[in-house]
Amino acid sequence: MRYSIFILTFYLLNPLSSIDANNNYPIVLIHGFIGWGPEEMGGYNYWGGNHSYVEYLDSLGYKVYNVSVGPISSNWDRAVEAYYQIKGGQVDYGKRHSAQYGIIQKPAGKNWPGLYPEWDGDHPIHIIGHSMGGQTARILQYLLETEIYMDSARTIPESSDLLGQRYQNWIRSITTMSAPHNGTTLSDIVTKSVPFLQDFIGLAAVIGNRFYSFDLEQWGFKRNDEESWSRYFARIRSHPAWGTRNICSWDISLEGAKQLNTLAIANKNIFYFSFATGNTHLDSLSGEHVPNKDMSLILRSNARAMGKQIDYWADSTSSDSTWFENDGIVNTISMIGPTTGLNGSDPIIVYQGNKVFVPGSWYYMGKLTMDHRALMGHGKISDEVHNSILLLFKEHAEKLYALPSF
Repeated sequence: MRYSIFILTFYLLNPLSSIDANNNYPIVLIHGFIGWGPEEMGGYNYWGGNHSYVEYLDSLGYKVYNVSVGPISSNWDRAVEAYYQIKGGQVDYGKRHSAQYGIIQKPAGKNWPGLYPEWDGDHPIHIIGHSMGGQTARILQYLLETEIYMDSARTIPESSDLLGQRYQNWIRSITTMSAPHNGTTLSDIVTKSVPFLQDFIGLAAVIGNRFYSFDLEQWGFKRNDEESWSRYFARIRSHPAWGTRNICSWDISLEGAKQLNTLAIANKNIFYFSFATGNTHLDSLSGEHVPNKDMSLILRSNARAMGKQIDYWADSTSSDSTWFENDGIVNTISMIGPTTGLNGSDPIIVYQGNKVFVPGSWYYMGKLTMDHRALMGHGKISDEVHNSILLLFKEHAEKLYALPSF
């Protein structure tokens, strides 16, 4: 996808003037795996890198909120945290969930005033989730719409505002970018060959500083004030949470994603959009996918491993060579939409310049030829690519505001 700087300049000089706005619902951004919030990286943005997509959209007249959820936590924990950051209040992961996984139900350090306290059925939101943030958005939808019980007999509802009740029409749209809807084979590779996160140690070392936290207070796990990054990271890798299903490695696995897709099906009143990224190409000699020249160096070994047949994939969906194309973190085919739930695939429609969208279906907006980090403005990004990403966000925000209100 290429846009000229001239076109972008035209749009920048004409904010909101071309929007056919049918709603003015806020846009909430949910970061992905090993992501961070606006205050954690000393000015380096998850959404935009050295620039800020939030400030850019704000300058165009959109109201945008940026949540900070556990970077390696499960989608359940992340969704609960997102709810309380948006709505406000003391986090409550649920009595049954907390007892099942041995976590603190209401960690004292996770109590927020609320970015948008008026959030309800009369004041819904749009959500944009990158990477695992796309899964988190869908679990948040599920938790809003489902009455969760604290007992296996389903007789006593959870007592929290989120989990013990059903809410409708709180989310108008969900947009996912590079999301592992059906899982990523990278999870299988690293968990079966080396300790999970091993391939991310370079990235983690870059972002690991005094501002960054893994936000695992529910596990009773915090970084000590004088603790070095390497010791902190070592403790993270050996934490018993990795042996449970209440952690990111399960949720982004093929089986974990299948479980999520069975629970969080498309709602007929919500609009869904998905963007894919891919930065590998087929090597005709080997039949494998290899990284493109402009893929980030830190992701190339991942891309090569994901781009070929692995023996222990024999009984897996991912043994299909259509899974080889990837962006260094997620298989491109997995980003299109949820297809592996026990109830079958969500409806998926290929976007072809539609002006009118139908709720309850995923609109696949196409593939961007860039790696997993580049879409978020990380790594060496040319001015042309940066401007094309800004324009993508602008045009998509226009689509969201043009959606009919509830």
